[in-house]
Amino acid sequence: MAPAVPLVLLALAAVLAPGLGVAFTGCDYPAHLQCSSREIAVACQAESRCANLSRPAAAPVELSLFYESLCPACRGFLVQELFTAWLLLPDEALSVTLVPYGNAEEKNVSGKWHFQCQHGPEECLGNMIETCLMHEAKNFSTYFPVIFCLESGSSVTKNLEAVCPPPRSPAPHRGDVPVPLTSPCVSPPPRQCLQVYAPQLDGGRIVACVQGDTGAALMHRNAQLTDALDPPHQYVPWILINGKHTDELQAEAEASLLGLICRLYQ
Repeated sequence: MAPAVPLVLLALAAVLAPGLGVAFTGCDYPAHLQCSSREIAVACQAESRCANLSRPAAAPVELSLFYESLCPACRGFLVQELFTAWLLLPDEALSVTLVPYGNAEEKNVSGKWHFQCQHGPEECLGNMIETCLMHEAKNFSTYFPVIFCLESGSSVTKNLEAVCPPPRSPAPHRGDVPVPLTSPCVSPPPRQCLQVYAPQLDGGRIVACVQGDTGAALMHRNAQLTDALDPPHQYVPWILINGKHTDELQAEAEASLLGLICRLYQ
């Protein structure tokens, strides 16, 4: 007769079995496949050693920034808070939408959109440059470093040399219809954000967007997004967190965006 196995050893084996890769009734998978899915891990009683299945992935925190390219407070938030948080956080923690328009106004004249900006024609040009840059680059990680470079420099409109349009005479100002978005270039700037941070982008396409109907249509879309805010924006920067704006979220985002995202990302 074979020697009897003490019950205490059987109990110990049952406790240690998941960690040892021992298959249970209903588990037809070898140890190296028992963490392939949550269902298999449950069947094999292997959840405790399947770190990749410990919990469902958290949804990213969604941040929408409604701003103006020359607004000092907007530039400060984008450069000091948003860019820093984006650099330090994993990609899956934060999803950002940028809408450069702010307190601008638009008017349709003979089927074409014209814009008047709080800080003048140069801000309208800066808004247009950044909007067209986003349109051409598509990928946030491609265009955001360029926008950071523009906003952290001495001149938003002159640090992206490739999109400076050639000088031309502005159209006359008639009533409340603003001057078209033109701004003469000066000598090449000491740093050229597009060439440094996204040399793969076609500067000529950005130029065409800024000077053409595509840019105007994109800016009109920014106007619609801004006008649709609920509650309506009262100042810029205007920050939405997961689609919501409150005074508390705004204050916390401006004080420590990284801390806010870390608190919400669970």
